[in-house]
Amino acid sequence: VVAGTHVAKDVYPGNGQLAVADARTKAQAKEALRKLSAGGGTAIGTWLRLTDRLLGAADVDIRHGILLTDGRNEHEAPEDLRAALDSCAGRFTCDARGVGTDWEVKEVTSIASALLGTADIVADPAGLAADFTQMMENAMGKEVADVALRLWTPVGVEIRFVKQVAPTVEDLTGRRTEAPPRAGDYPTGSWGDESRDYHVCVLVPEAGIGQEMLAARVSLILPDPSGTEAPQVLSQGLVRAVWTDDMVASTSINPQVAHYTGQAELAQVIQQGLDARKSGDFDGATAKLGRAVQLASASGNQDTAKLLSKVVDVVDAATGTVRLKAKVAEADEMTLETRSTKTVRVKK
Repeated sequence: VVAGTHVAKDVYPGNGQLAVADARTKAQAKEALRKLSAGGGTAIGTWLRLTDRLLGAADVDIRHGILLTDGRNEHEAPEDLRAALDSCAGRFTCDARGVGTDWEVKEVTSIASALLGTADIVADPAGLAADFTQMMENAMGKEVADVALRLWTPVGVEIRFVKQVAPTVEDLTGRRTEAPPRAGDYPTGSWGDESRDYHVCVLVPEAGIGQEMLAARVSLILPDPSGTEAPQVLSQGLVRAVWTDDMVASTSINPQVAHYTGQAELAQVIQQGLDARKSGDFDGATAKLGRAVQLASASGNQDTAKLLSKVVDVVDAATGTVRLKAKVAEADEMTLETRSTKTVRVKK
């Protein structure tokens, strides 16, 4: 247990140690927490660095933290938090939660994104225990760590992007590490009994009608901890490119690609709409959030549609016609922003 203010303190078990959870240690941890008092500033980078040192001393495969904050990161420079995230990335995963409404959404979501965890809001502190229990159950369900998506491409093929698109949208394109020859690894964190969807886009060179080529090979791999053995291939798929003069085949979009392209746009226009609303650009906000309502309705993303309805009055969901609400509860706006990247699975 790390107590975080403008400094980070190891409050249980202390002395840079970790403890195995059982009835005795849980009781001791609760007692240590009861002795804490509210106060101090917020410097999240220091919390992360101390957590990294504590987890780094443990001889375990899966390292996971849960970060709770009720304040903005006002007592360290933004570049200090960014440096801490860069230092911790790949060393442990972390779920982040903002409690109440006095915290910054982009800070919490950036922490979860960098450390391959989840982000959410607990607007009412009374709901924290249930949310924490759910996070712990999910964390305990993880079975393998440091799983990577390996993408191999032949000479002449250009990678446009690599994205996770379910259960949340996460752009992994810029997080590639080279795995020669002609391959790169994209981090996906720890896995339990779960399913995720990824969207890969590659640009292939020109070829003649009727030709076919292997455009990419996608593998889910588990690296060897010692680094001396080849990684274990958990699953693999091939991406084929076929040149055709069949207009129907060449112009139709795969339903799964169309669905997740829409879900990625949904996350983007929600963010753009909320940013426009905050800056006073109400026409821009109306247009973007109207498009979000249209996309949520078309894709069946009912959870996001419900969150949007607390920020706008929906006149016609099919056309994206909306009016901005005059008064919006801060918790409702923050919930929409925090959960904007959550997607619905495509109906296969």
